[in-house]
Amino acid sequence: MGTDSGRTTDTGGGRWGRGAALASVAAVLGISALVGRGNAPDATHPGVRRWYRKLDKPGFTPPDAAFGAVWPVLETGLAVGGYRLLRNPSGASRNAAVGLWLVNSALIGGWTQLFFRERQLGASAAVSGAMVATGAAYVATAARVDRPAAALAVPFVGWLGFATLLAGRIWRDNPAEGQCAA
Repeated sequence: MGTDSGRTTDTGGGRWGRGAALASVAAVLGISALVGRGNAPDATHPGVRRWYRKLDKPGFTPPDAAFGAVWPVLETGLAVGGYRLLRNPSGASRNAAVGLWLVNSALIGGWTQLFFRERQLGASAAVSGAMVATGAAYVATAARVDRPAAALAVPFVGWLGFATLLAGRIWRDNPAEGQCAA
């Protein structure tokens, strides 16, 4: 194994190099974040913001600022976990964990599209529930490969459980808004 300025250059065993792993993680989560921001109920999307504010939401709905504070932390955990997994040798468990990481990363952006842009409350509640399942599967699978990567995703799964409860209640309490069945 050689080094180039202290960086490993031999990435045998299907291990991704540092730069390739970092670039891949940045691309995957960057695309998900861009989709999410493109659908956010903030001042840059006044129609989405007005619609979201009009929804009947349960009393346990966090303030808008909480969402903006929580998601960067959760996505940082996913980024570090994805990076760590890619740096591990390829194998069935590592590849399955990376696949589940990719699925969850895609579902993050997809959920915002369904909920905020398309206003499909039932479908978004179903996707949120699917994210809990795929997130839990990711944690279990990643734990066989890299326990820190798995541990970094536990808060993500916990938040998804809460978000699923919230999405389900919003769907239930706004039947005229979410005519799409889950």
